[in-house]
Amino acid sequence: MLRITVWNENFHETTQPEIAAIYPNGIHGAIAEGLAARLPEASIRTATLDEPEHGLSAEALAETDVLLWWGHMKHADVADDVVERVHERVLAGMGLIVLHSGHFSKIFRKLMGTTCSLKWRNEAERELVWTVAPTHPIAAGIPSPLAIGQQEMYGEFFDVPVPDELVFVSSFSGGEVFRSGITYRRGHGKIFYFSPGDQEYPVYHHADVRAVLANAVRWAAPAPGFERMPEVSNPARDWFVQA
Repeated sequence: MLRITVWNENFHETTQPEIAAIYPNGIHGAIAEGLAARLPEASIRTATLDEPEHGLSAEALAETDVLLWWGHMKHADVADDVVERVHERVLAGMGLIVLHSGHFSKIFRKLMGTTCSLKWRNEAERELVWTVAPTHPIAAGIPSPLAIGQQEMYGEFFDVPVPDELVFVSSFSGGEVFRSGITYRRGHGKIFYFSPGDQEYPVYHHADVRAVLANAVRWAAPAPGFERMPEVSNPARDWFVQA
């Protein structure tokens, strides 16, 4: 059984009525709902910043195959020991899907080793998400372009390492483009960053966005029964000389 945790700082929904109207069950609730409809075999739990250990205890992470991460205003409030715990789990094989402003999260920046900065403008612009890797599993069944009527603009330059795979590129009505769907591997873990999903717009209710996330979860899941940290080599030796 595929085990999924959807993490969200849950700040906007609890402090801004206009955001709560869009996501009455939280952004995490909307994402979990979309996944449940497309992955009926999965076990899905949610976790938020205000829970003990942010809902990401060692026990919770040990029972997570894929972690989805949404953050925006409270990156600094995420405890460093929890970030380290998530980092170790990714290296050991847990999949990680980082969403929208999660590009500035401690965990994504730790995994990338760069500033992860980008250009942005929030004027409710149309976003077209173009598939540039049509044979990639995350792109399966996704229209190209995937049209989002209103969205915050993210634009290049996006300060991340060169992706292992570029799956989606977005264009905006203002003319900017952005690498909006990219993958990485760190240790034994797979990482997918997907940018559409600002809190001010109902992006996570969008059927095609939900399909992308379900595809991404399937792709990022570790192989059945596989979960271990990368091995550390023994001290250098001449492997061609018999001990």
